[in-house]
Amino acid sequence: MKKFLILIFLAAALSAQAERVQIVTTYPYIASIAEQIGQERVRVHALAGGQWDPHTILPKPSFIARLRRADLLIINGAQLEIGWLPPLMNQANNPKIAVGSKGLLDLSRFVQLMDVPASVSRAHGDIHPDGNPHYYLDPANIPILAQAITAKLIEMDASGTTLYRKNLAAFLQAWNEHLAIWDSKMEKLRGVTVIEYHKNLDYFLSRYEIKIMATVELLPGIPPTSKHIQELEEKIAGCKVCYILQDIYNPDDASRHLAAKFNIPMVKMPHDVGSVPGAEGIFALFEEIVRRLTHD
Repeated sequence: MKKFLILIFLAAALSAQAERVQIVTTYPYIASIAEQIGQERVRVHALAGGQWDPHTILPKPSFIARLRRADLLIINGAQLEIGWLPPLMNQANNPKIAVGSKGLLDLSRFVQLMDVPASVSRAHGDIHPDGNPHYYLDPANIPILAQAITAKLIEMDASGTTLYRKNLAAFLQAWNEHLAIWDSKMEKLRGVTVIEYHKNLDYFLSRYEIKIMATVELLPGIPPTSKHIQELEEKIAGCKVCYILQDIYNPDDASRHLAAKFNIPMVKMPHDVGSVPGAEGIFALFEEIVRRLTHD
């Protein structure tokens, strides 16, 4: 009888697991939001790791298996995944998440993108035709993304509508409370000038009216040349720069050189959930970004 009851329990557990909405996300920040909205009604897997360069993800066979089982694929969009995701989707051959299907959610469709180019040319570097894809690093965009995910889950799993809406309301309330604190802490940095390595913090910096003097990269995705570094040195000499902001996945030797020569703090900046210790969830990611900039 005991064995029989155990078998019944296991069968029930497996059935409940199978009934969950199987969500695959391209990046951890999306997974963090989806988990908080879906909770026990969803099972979420992020393909990329938080410490990886989001532009160049090394595919793994397990990615194909996860995509094959997915009910819903949520992507950053704005062609951030263009270099690695389409071949995986082709191999997974899952009609549920195919382009144009109900099971594919492109979050970039819900926000206003910056830096949309008038024309596209390889001479401009690894440029994104749809605009800068790092929109999720503006904390004001996170509620918009949470609402889009909620609407999609309700569309796919109507019986969970009450729970999804309840979870969204709790998420938005907590987010707005945190956002007020982050806004207050960032107020002292309004108007300062910084240098970025890559243009992945533009949305965040724009929100807080922080000026971007230049990028250490020559062009998007193109490492700096000695000539470019010399030009940066000339610019820095005539301008007060508060920080050199370095991402965690690109080489930092050029940034360290400039920081040492001009006595400017170089700050390693997280770009996704799990990218650095202390950034284990979507709230913690922005806590860490603000902490590193304000030391508060």
